Amino acid sequence: MNHDTSLPRRHLLGASLGTLAAAGLATFTRGASAQTAPLAAARPLPSYVSWKDPASLIVHSSSTLETKRSAFGTSVITPAEQLYIRNNLPAPDASILANRDAWEINIEGVKNPRKLTVAQLKSMGLETVAMVLQCSGNGRGFFPSKPSGTPWTVGAAGCVVWSGVPVRAVVEALGGLDGARPFMTGTGGEKLPDGIDPKSVMVERSVPVAAMADALLAWEMNGAPISLAHGGPLRLIVPGYTGVNNIKYVKQLAFTTAESDARIMSHGYRITPPGAKADPTQPSVLEMTVKSWINSPNGEGNAPTAGLMQIQGVAFGGVNAVKKVEVSIDGGKSWREARLVGPDMGKYAWRQFVLSARLPAGNYTLASRATDAAGNVQPETRGENVSGYNNSSWIDHAVKVTVA
Repeated sequence: MNHDTSLPRRHLLGASLGTLAAAGLATFTRGASAQTAPLAAARPLPSYVSWKDPASLIVHSSSTLETKRSAFGTSVITPAEQLYIRNNLPAPDASILANRDAWEINIEGVKNPRKLTVAQLKSMGLETVAMVLQCSGNGRGFFPSKPSGTPWTVGAAGCVVWSGVPVRAVVEALGGLDGARPFMTGTGGEKLPDGIDPKSVMVERSVPVAAMADALLAWEMNGAPISLAHGGPLRLIVPGYTGVNNIKYVKQLAFTTAESDARIMSHGYRITPPGAKADPTQPSVLEMTVKSWINSPNGEGNAPTAGLMQIQGVAFGGVNAVKKVEVSIDGGKSWREARLVGPDMGKYAWRQFVLSARLPAGNYTLASRATDAAGNVQPETRGENVSGYNNSSWIDHAVKVTVA
């Protein structure tokens, strides 16, 4: 179902920097502008995502919605109605969806640069990929330093299916790259406020050109046209990379000799050591790493009854496939290998895992630890950094459960 036709024209209205600051969108280095805590009473869904399932989501702000751990279920694919939201800027006017095929993207850094419409892209190739879409700050809420930004736990992630044209097919159709071009740079089509330097707020990210091998210019998510909230009518999809690199409303794809100098690239989303200031020499948030967590039982709601239970969750390897998952019922003192269940939808998708365990009444700390096909093991501890990025610590993601 295409929900976009009933969406309001705008959300987070405002064209001034002051308005952006009030909405938590004036800086890219910390995600949302201020640390927020879940409220006792659930906030209503913002109007532009009123079609989502409120029972499955935690509303942190108008631009940050998190999927509840208990809502992930036991299937591989995350429904659009339950998928998290993280927007760096207000979405463009919903009128851009009136004629999706007319949306234009400018392709630069190829031998025959030109603008292409979505209709033209659809004639150039087609592929489908299942992949984990995860915010760089997923797991920030576990940092004891309480970094500023949305305190995500596990729910700024989902596994979704994208369909579109392979970027490599577009490049080939336009004559190939124009010389050495080490970066693929995507630019979003959000309307920027007047009177300020566009580079200070625009969404523009550069990734290594090797990522082009599996990248898509996608127009469909989970079998439906991409909603405005998730980047429709056209989104750059870079499998294995964190969400910010998957550019919404993509209006330009350039193959460049240097990284973008937009602030979201030069200073935003950098792994900044504690006590330091972000700068372009620090590692950028790009590829995801091996990670897993348990979704059920999760310590929320009624206590499970003593006896046989299925401990289940999800695991993914970023740019690598998941090889195995181990589960501990004693906080990591001992481990048992879990069983991977459900369809294997490719190396970029997550895998469901399950461990059958008989638990007597008592208190337990349940943890999971994944290993990817390259032999990388999910770490016990987080990598400390100013902005709370890339937390894959298994101890942080463990859950305390009381069995009645």
